[in-house]
Amino acid sequence: MRSREEGVSLASMQDNAENTTQPNLILTGFMGTGKSSVGRQLARIFKRPFFDTDTIIQQKTQRKISEIFETDGETAFRELEKKCVSEWIPESGAIISTGGGIVTIPGMRELLRSRGIVITLFASAETIYSRTSSSSNRPLLRTENPVARIRELLAQRERAYVESGIGILTDGRNMIDLSEKIRRIYLREVLLRNKPTNGSAKN
Repeated sequence: MRSREEGVSLASMQDNAENTTQPNLILTGFMGTGKSSVGRQLARIFKRPFFDTDTIIQQKTQRKISEIFETDGETAFRELEKKCVSEWIPESGAIISTGGGIVTIPGMRELLRSRGIVITLFASAETIYSRTSSSSNRPLLRTENPVARIRELLAQRERAYVESGIGILTDGRNMIDLSEKIRRIYLREVLLRNKPTNGSAKN
């Protein structure tokens, strides 16, 4: 009976997914894990707007991410990411993809969770390299051995990624499978958020 009730609730929530009062769905994870691609797919599924923090920053500053890194440095870029999450993204009702290093900012994990339901995407270093090697807009990978650099950064950020949100491995998953997995996790988490606690339950 319980699973049937949950299924009805999930279906009801899906039917009303365009409701902009629902929590944001925020995707974190290393570059190349599929955040932007699956984010756009989820935006179509939920009929919600999609935002990418890198794109927002470029629009607000009228500068490319690579230019900000080269001219102002990584610290300045991280400050822009913090401002983006705290001030520029919608408070609710959106699908949001974040930059790969955003979780390294002190206090950012807590801030992200306060702005929505966070799901972290993971992939192997080899998969990440295969997805990003053709991109010229990856300043952190401009090195003689990008795979080794990816492994190094993944090791440095592993704990931050794990602590940021619910983790999903994207290796070997197609877009339909990955989108459905995230959709169900998000809807489950919204139900749990809305579930009354014992202290607030009516007698």
